[in-house]
Amino acid sequence: MNHQKAYHFQFVLLMAILVVCFFVNVSLGSVHIPFKSIFGSLFGSIDNNTWEVIITDYRLPKAITAVLVGSGLGISGLLMQTLFRNPLAGPFVLGITSGASLGVALVILGSGLFGGFLATALISKWSIVIAASLGSFLVLLAVLAVSNQVRDTMAILIIGLMFGSITAAVVSVLSYFSSAEQLQQYIFWGFGSLSNLSWQELLIFFGIYLVGILLSVVSIKGLNSLLLGENYAKSLGLNLKQSRVIIILSTSLIAGTITAFAGPIAFIGLAIPHLTRQIFKTSNHKVLLPAVFLYGAIVMLICDSIAQLPGSDYTLPINAITAIVGAPVVIWLLVRQRKMMF
Repeated sequence: MNHQKAYHFQFVLLMAILVVCFFVNVSLGSVHIPFKSIFGSLFGSIDNNTWEVIITDYRLPKAITAVLVGSGLGISGLLMQTLFRNPLAGPFVLGITSGASLGVALVILGSGLFGGFLATALISKWSIVIAASLGSFLVLLAVLAVSNQVRDTMAILIIGLMFGSITAAVVSVLSYFSSAEQLQQYIFWGFGSLSNLSWQELLIFFGIYLVGILLSVVSIKGLNSLLLGENYAKSLGLNLKQSRVIIILSTSLIAGTITAFAGPIAFIGLAIPHLTRQIFKTSNHKVLLPAVFLYGAIVMLICDSIAQLPGSDYTLPINAITAIVGAPVVIWLLVRQRKMMF
């Protein structure tokens, strides 16, 4: 009972922190906008049309994207770490990001094969999103096909890593034959970005993300059973093959969609589940899943706020900030606790 009260207090506190971080994130940027005007824009209207456009068309979609990306990667990492019982597993161990990267590489780095005008027509915002989605989807199909043929869960992990190695090798070959301009464009995509989505794109992003989140909620019972080992989970009546497919599908939908719309953002999916376990001190996914959602969203909002370099016109790559800010925190937590909860 005391644990339940403590969890309730922590969740209320985290939701309050999330709201504060959200508004702070919206308030930051190269153009200074007072908090009063931000509240006015979100809950009504303001007299300054320029400020209203900046808030509603740029800053608000970016902040919502940060919440979706942070929470989605955190939950994906939690699912993978539980499925493979491996603390180093993240949302991208199945090769999903590698598939997306290969799709984008084929569009950007391989576009030179099609000639000047056609290459320019091929490289657009939607073509990159579609290419990343197709790459992720093809790797997902391959992983699902393998999961039906292989009994050992660890074998799926190794096969996913092999898919990642193959796609990385193809990207390396394409990079070798690409121009400096193409390589620069591909590298910039690899930095990750939360600020490129319109409301229409955000709606599509959210729809696929929501399906993945619902699948993760459905798999909570199976995740708790897997913590005790596959044999014990079977003795409890768990359909291991079905649960495995649902978990892989959920992770692939979330991680693949995030990579397609925001690029390959590292660290969050690996670190947030460990951070949450250390703070909540539980392995129950009924508690961990919403906690990881909140922590992932908060950390991503903080990282994005730092990346904007408040008071400056520059914006740092979000990928760099997530590692620089988050990795020392996780190291400190693990050293302090002296062991890794799992």
